[in-house]
Order: sequence, then structure tokens, then C-alpha cells
Amino acid sequence: MATGYIINTNKKYYFNCEPEMIQGKKCSAYYSPWKNDIDKIIANDLVFLYSNKVGIIARGAASGIPEIKDFNGDIDEEHYMELGMFKELAIPLKVNQIAEILNHKIVLNEVQMKLDYDDALKLWQYATKNCIII
Repeated sequence: MATGYIINTNKKYYFNCEPEMIQGKKCSAYYSPWKNDIDKIIANDLVFLYSNKVGIIARGAASGIPEIKDFNGDIDEEHYMELGMFKELAIPLKVNQIAEILNHKIVLNEVQMKLDYDDALKLWQYATKNCIII
């Protein structure tokens, strides 16, 4: 059954990861144990990219096909997944807004946070209506 994920873009440690995820329309994680979390995402899961101190900056639907590549000279240390229906948000969703939309407090201190599908759908719909400029 589909669910949702908020995935940190890792810019705190590797500044180039965030633009690569945006340009590549993908979600990624690097090194163990975090890289293995990408492999758990299934087709049509709703994925949100979160940038530290900014908020959710993009959203997309998971392909369900995890891929692996070298990262920073280390073999097989990036696990990533392409995101369909990918949209960068013109207006980022800040943590307090996310809590308002979901009607409960949220702490984003992990590389990847799992959401139940109803919460993911609420974020998806809000972002689509209010944060994407066509």
C-alpha cells in the first residue's frame, strides 16, 4: 500500500546533493544505514524533498525502482529513485506549515521520515494547490 516520505536533501553535509536531486527529479540517500531506506520506497509512494532551514522544496511520486551509483569516490554509496510527476515548489513548505496541514507536530531530524498515506496526500494536495506556480 502506498505511503509517503519526507527525505532530507543532505545539503548540510554535501552541498551538491540538493541541486542534483532537483535536476535529476529523484530522491537519494548516501552511506549506510540511510542509503538502504531508499530501497524500501515502493511505486507511487508520495515523496517530498526537504531542505534544512527552508522546508519542503519539491514533491514527486516514486518509481519504485531503486538504483545505485558511486558517490564522492565511494563505490555504491548513493541509493536513489526517480520521481514522476515531479514538481519543484515555488513556495517552500516550512515545518510549522507542515504541522498545520497535518494537524499534528512534526520533527524533521532524520534523513527519511515515513508518513501515513492520508498525511502524505494532505501535503501533496496542499503543495499542488498553493506552492506550485504554473
